[in-house]
Amino acid sequence: MKSLYLLGLVAALVCQPAAAQTTPPPLSDKPAFISDLISRMTLEEKIGQLRLISIGPEMPIAQLADEIAAGRVGGTFNSVNRPHNRQLQDAATKRSRMKIPMFFAFDVIHGHRTTFPIGLGLASSWDMETVTTMARTAAKETSADGADMTFAPMVDISRDPRWGRTSEGFGEDPYLVSEIARAAVKGFQGSLPIGPNNIMAAVKHFALYGAVEGGRDYNTVDMSPMRMYQDYLPPYRAAIDAGAGGVMVALNSINGVPATSNTWLMQDLLRKDWGFKGVTVSDHGAIVELIRHGVAKDEREAAKLAIKTGIDMSMADSVYQKELPGLVKSGEVSEKEIDNAVREVLGAKYDMGLFQNPYVRIGVAADDPPDLKADSRLSRPAARDVARKSMVLLENRKNTLPISKSATVALVGPLADAPIDMLGSWSAAGDSKAQVTLRAGLNAVVGKQGRLLYARGANVTGDEEIVKYLNFLNWDTPEVTQDKRKPSVMIAEAVKAARRADVVVAAVGETRGMSHESSSRTSLDLPASQRALITALKATGKPLVLVLMNGRPLALQREQKEADAILETWYTGVEGGNAIADVLFGDYNPSGKLPISFPRSVGQIPTYYNHARLGRPFTPGKPGNYTSQYFEEPNGALYPFGYGLSYTDFSLSDVTLSSATLPRNGKLDASVTVRNTGARAGETVVQLYIRDVAASVVRPVKELKDFHKVMLKAGEEKVVRFTIDEEKLKFFNAQLRHVAEAGQFEVQIGLDSEKVKQKSFELQ
Repeated sequence: MKSLYLLGLVAALVCQPAAAQTTPPPLSDKPAFISDLISRMTLEEKIGQLRLISIGPEMPIAQLADEIAAGRVGGTFNSVNRPHNRQLQDAATKRSRMKIPMFFAFDVIHGHRTTFPIGLGLASSWDMETVTTMARTAAKETSADGADMTFAPMVDISRDPRWGRTSEGFGEDPYLVSEIARAAVKGFQGSLPIGPNNIMAAVKHFALYGAVEGGRDYNTVDMSPMRMYQDYLPPYRAAIDAGAGGVMVALNSINGVPATSNTWLMQDLLRKDWGFKGVTVSDHGAIVELIRHGVAKDEREAAKLAIKTGIDMSMADSVYQKELPGLVKSGEVSEKEIDNAVREVLGAKYDMGLFQNPYVRIGVAADDPPDLKADSRLSRPAARDVARKSMVLLENRKNTLPISKSATVALVGPLADAPIDMLGSWSAAGDSKAQVTLRAGLNAVVGKQGRLLYARGANVTGDEEIVKYLNFLNWDTPEVTQDKRKPSVMIAEAVKAARRADVVVAAVGETRGMSHESSSRTSLDLPASQRALITALKATGKPLVLVLMNGRPLALQREQKEADAILETWYTGVEGGNAIADVLFGDYNPSGKLPISFPRSVGQIPTYYNHARLGRPFTPGKPGNYTSQYFEEPNGALYPFGYGLSYTDFSLSDVTLSSATLPRNGKLDASVTVRNTGARAGETVVQLYIRDVAASVVRPVKELKDFHKVMLKAGEEKVVRFTIDEEKLKFFNAQLRHVAEAGQFEVQIGLDSEKVKQKSFELQ
């Protein structure tokens, strides 16, 4: 098939008018090969390459195939079906004049058919091999389904958990998110050109989408350049430096200019400063939305702004096809500007290996899997291992956990048997029928030695308007099913089960639709229906374990007081029930650490650890008047960034520095001895923070600069060393120069961002 395609492509290239007949450049010469292709394309064919269309409501497959054959589509998204993609690739490579192959994209965020924990869960592992495992597994499965690109990783820094898409990202810290961005690109894509079992990574949402005002999706972003460069841009840069072949452009405006028409963002920063050479893709419908933003008066002006800004491909396009021909004819857009965009699209296809073999990921019909959803296509052991590493133990009073396998356990709560919700938002081709629920996971353990009692206890929410919204949200079928019994009856049933049990496990939190795109919240509390259930369970006097399932930090002051143990599981993916059972019953010792701070209440947002220093800071234990504080409740996070407990205990020695001074271009080592002082083996994350004592601009109270995950047997100790150099001390100053200024710095090392050991040194 590969040789036949190349013969057809050569024939298409040489079967031109006599004056145009030349020997095509070799496929091995990428720039010449692509330039030659562009020189042979009509304007309409060039514009066709800039259109990214979805199969389905936007365009039925038969119509889409005809559009492709006519040279009017460059790629599709939302198709992970090999027969469908083969039909569309046939239209491109056998029916179109230029025989330019298609590419196929899909939102593969935290797994493909094997669903792994959501982004916040992956980040909670603080383990880059774990992130790479997810991305590598997802790439193999996605490529086996005939797709070439993923719109991932999603690396938007999020410091306002009201934002529904907090669930997709990796938290609040630029260093941690940047490390994860690199690991994800490595796992999805590897190096360019990518191999047949890899898929191209298109990092998103460029840029600053996680900083939308009020945590409300699609809202505006207004931010100083210094904060932008220091805190929000680094993860995108990390993904691009790791080789990401694509960039998805955000829906929001930035300081008054939408990203899709922001020449500074797309040209000066991305292309010139960062040297990005890949393809840029608008988010869904973003170009026509320039009219609603109020920067374009009509579709013609929207198309003009976007193409001149550097938006190569228009997702769910209508305006490029309709308006670009006329804009070129009038001279408002040059054909060179069209050629620049086409060159990036063709370059991406080249790097995907599609010119060498358009069917490299589609394969031949004889090899198509007979059952796309066969369990044999899933990577369950990897999913279970990653899910266990993603959980964060928030509370464990009186060693309530782990639970004895011979215990009678009452499992209650609206999320105890919730296969759809455990998949999490943007679960790609994940199938809820393959999901191991918490109920199933506990049954597999308790059923052998102990006893499991089950009662639903409550609906996720008693607000029917919210239920209507959640069932309308982007789903083909309703996801939230309400138990029609009275709340008092459901609670009474749960209390009855609790009284018969040795320990109560309550699965509470949010449906996945509550932590999803366009699902911003005004409250971070658990819904009233679940709060009432927890209070009733507490009144039984039985040990109470809360298993949280959620896609954002929640406000848990009340629950912290009522529960004996709290396990944050996020949305754990296809093996979630087994993985949670492994942790609850002690077959796995939790080691996760929070990648995002948990506020005490919604009124304290934003609550992030690396906030700027203040002239009147609040100091715990001292009078709060005339300091920066809220007077109604304690200040600071309920659970801080980097926090997470274990079934064992760890101690840290004081910090030792190899030198009290750091010369320019030199290095020093900071070390601590970490000891497992408990009775069982366990892992913890040793975290390095640095504080710039006095600088030319206001600097954060501390910044994460490195971390090491350490496994120790009971009683074992290990020296953990961090190397500090000038690069770790750099920041963007008021002139946006990346500098390290001479002076004093404090090294802080701890097991979370608050409880640290400290020592200082001087940068010369």
